[in-house]
Amino acid sequence: MSFLGNLFGSKPIMAKSQYKNFTDVQTTGFTSKSVGGGYSMRPDVYYISASVELGNTTTKCIITATNLNTSISYLINKTVKMTRDIRPPKEDEEVFGKTVWGIPLSKESVAEMVKETVLESLKEAKIDMKKDLDFVVRSTGVTAGFKTTKEVGHLIKALADGCLDAGIPPSKMAPAMSVSSLPEKIRDYSLLDNVMFDGAVVSVLPPKGKESVANEMEGELVTAGIKLGAKWTKVDYRNPCVSIDFGSTLAGRIVNNKEPYANTIGNFLGLAGVISDSLIRGTGKVDKNGGAAIDLYTKDVLKKANWKKAQENAHKVHELIDIRKVPMDVDRFGTVPLDPVSAEQAGTTLIGCDVGENASRLPDLISLGEEIYNADGIATLFATIDYTTVFIVKRLLEVSFNENIIEEGSILGITGRAGITGRKPQLILKEVKDKFKDCIFVSDGLALGTSIMARCMNSMGTPKAPIGGRQGGPCILANRMKLQKR
Repeated sequence: MSFLGNLFGSKPIMAKSQYKNFTDVQTTGFTSKSVGGGYSMRPDVYYISASVELGNTTTKCIITATNLNTSISYLINKTVKMTRDIRPPKEDEEVFGKTVWGIPLSKESVAEMVKETVLESLKEAKIDMKKDLDFVVRSTGVTAGFKTTKEVGHLIKALADGCLDAGIPPSKMAPAMSVSSLPEKIRDYSLLDNVMFDGAVVSVLPPKGKESVANEMEGELVTAGIKLGAKWTKVDYRNPCVSIDFGSTLAGRIVNNKEPYANTIGNFLGLAGVISDSLIRGTGKVDKNGGAAIDLYTKDVLKKANWKKAQENAHKVHELIDIRKVPMDVDRFGTVPLDPVSAEQAGTTLIGCDVGENASRLPDLISLGEEIYNADGIATLFATIDYTTVFIVKRLLEVSFNENIIEEGSILGITGRAGITGRKPQLILKEVKDKFKDCIFVSDGLALGTSIMARCMNSMGTPKAPIGGRQGGPCILANRMKLQKR
C-alpha cells in the first residue's frame, strides 16, 4: 500500500475539548469542504513529518500527515519502545548522561535505539523516506536527568546519528535555504520568499537571553503541538494560552496575547509521570527500576475504584509533593537544571513540581503506593493517580494565578500520558471550568509540536486556517512581513 492509500485508513489526532461536548473526535476518512471558513480550493497536499523522541519512559517515532490547506493533521503511525530497554553502553563507550530513572546513555546506544524505532515506524506506515517523507525533527524529554548543556548536546547528536543511520537524508533534517530547495509538491505552500524563520514557533517567541531552563524546548513544542491538535476541534487554541505536558517530567508554558509574536511569561518544570510511576512501583507488579504506570493500565482498570477513598489517598500523596514558584537560590528543581536569574531577566516565571528535594522522596511515594495497593486494590490506586494529577494541575494553576501571569481569556491545553489517561480529563475539567474560557486535551503534543516546528522552519503557514496569532484574529503574515522589513 502506498502512503496515500495508507492515509485513508489513518486516524485523526486525538483531541478532546469543550465543557459540554467531552468526546473523542472521530473521522471516517476525508469529507469535502466548501470554500470559506478557512479552507482553500487548492488540491489537498499533505506534509509528511516524523517526530523522533527519546523520553525518560518511552522512545517514539510518530508519523503525521498535515493537510496544508486546513492545518488538520492525521496520525499515520506511532511506534513506541520503552527507553529502559535501550542496550547498556559497552565498555569502550562514553556514558554522557542518564534518564531521570538512572538509565545510562551513550551516543552509540541511543543511535541504535533511534535507528530501530525509525525504520520500524516507516515500515509499518509504508512510507518511502526519500519520496514521501518531508521532514524529521528530533526531540528529547530526558534533560531533567542531565547535569550540563554539553550532555544535552551529546544526546541531540546521538538522535541525529540514529536518523542518519536509518537512511534519513540530511536535507530532511535541516530547514530549507530557499523555496527551490523544497520538494516540488510543497513549494507553493512555502512563504520563504515573504518571511524568514526568525525563531518564533506558531507566533510565540522563546524567552530572551541565556537559556533559563533545560526543558525550554519541550515547553515550546508541546504548546505548538496542542495548537495543531486543536484544529480537530471547535476551540481556537491560540494566544493567550496555557499548556501543561504530563510526560515523565513536567513541561509547558504560559503565553500572553501580544502580536505578531507572543511572549513566554511562565514555564512549568519538574516531575509529572514519574509520580504516577513511583506509586505503581509500590504494587510490586512492575520492574522496580524501569516500571511505569502504563505497564499496568487498562481501559477497565477503574471500574471497581473507590473514588472517595482515592481522593483521600491523593491528599496523602500531595503531602510529599512540592509545587511553587522556583526560588532564586537553586540551580535545579524537580531534577531539572535551571537558571532562575536568567529566567527573571527574560520575564519568565518558573513554576516547579518536586517530590522532596530533587526527587529525594520518591522512595516514600513507592512505599505509599504499596500501602494504598494493599489496602484498597489496584483500581483505587489508579483512581488515586487520577486525583493526584488533578491536584497537581490545581496547584500549578493556583501558583500561576497568584503570580498574575495567566491573562484573561486564556485557554488551557493538556497533553502527555500522565495527564490524559483514565478519568483525568473529566476530573480536570470540573476543576478548571470556572478559571478558563475552554480546555483541550491532545495526545502526543510533543510529536505534533515537532511537526509544526518543521513547517515553521520552512515558513509553511496556512493563512486561511492560521495556527499562530491571537484568538479570533487573522493570520499574522502581514505583520510579520512588516516587522522583518524594519
